[in-house]
Amino acid sequence: MNNFEEIKAQNKLPKISVKRLVTGIILVTVLILFLTGLYTVNPEEVGVIQRFGKYVETTEPGLHFKIPFGVDVLTKVKVKHVYKEEFGFRTLQAGVRTQYSKRTYNSEAIMLTGDLNIADVEWIVQYRIQDPVKYLFNVRNVEETLRDVSESVIREIVGDRSVDEVIVLNRKEIADKSTIVLQEQLKDYEAGVEIITINLQNVNPPEAVRPAFNDVNSAKQEKEKIINQAWQNYNQIVPEAKGKAKRTIEEAEGYAIDRTNRASGDATRFVQIYNRYRTAKIVTKKRMYLETMQKILPGIERVYVVDEEQSGILPLLNLDKGGK
Repeated sequence: MNNFEEIKAQNKLPKISVKRLVTGIILVTVLILFLTGLYTVNPEEVGVIQRFGKYVETTEPGLHFKIPFGVDVLTKVKVKHVYKEEFGFRTLQAGVRTQYSKRTYNSEAIMLTGDLNIADVEWIVQYRIQDPVKYLFNVRNVEETLRDVSESVIREIVGDRSVDEVIVLNRKEIADKSTIVLQEQLKDYEAGVEIITINLQNVNPPEAVRPAFNDVNSAKQEKEKIINQAWQNYNQIVPEAKGKAKRTIEEAEGYAIDRTNRASGDATRFVQIYNRYRTAKIVTKKRMYLETMQKILPGIERVYVVDEEQSGILPLLNLDKGGK
């Protein structure tokens, strides 16, 4: 009886071990499925899924699941990040004190202008990935293509302008036009890239002629300064002289009108007095005499009244006090 139970127990042990093994395999398989199938897309990214190498879908930020074991391949693309490409220089470390590479990049920066002069042009292209599917599958190397096209566009636009326009006068216009042309060409390539801006960093003549060019620029700036000062003096003095001339003319015209009106009034008054004099000579004479005395006497300090019939001056009249 004991031998039978021992044999039965020995037969049960393998069955229990097989069950545990199968359960363990299932759990490990499920764990691997979850670990290899679950993925997270960050807020500034999107996920591009390829199944057996063919594009399937684009997933938005969040937690997602894909078929594991290499069936689905995930590529994360930063669609909100602003990338930049530097031409003519390289930044080693950005910050408060930005460090630049001491290496020269003349093959990128040296350009021929429209008036057959040479300019040293440094610029930055800032761009964003607009369509991740086109960015990944339409162009083999988007960054290299962007650099080649950007350099071609800048050289073409610089070649249509004089060295003064490139270095001093039309830098903003060149940058704006380059942005538009570069975006149009990348759109034809269907690269899935949006150009944000092109900034011309430093535009200078070559190192060998830079001192002479700076002297010429200083002379031009001094010339412009003198011209601006002359125009400032002109704009200040000429309007002032015109204002004085206009005021003098207006005063003369006002004086002429005043004298004319006075003469006209005096003539009219004389005619009126003459007409009254013709009708009443004695009364008019007396009135004219009294009006004249009324005007003259207040300005006289001493007044002496002499009577023709008296032999001396009237002693009792005190006419000089109070102006009377």
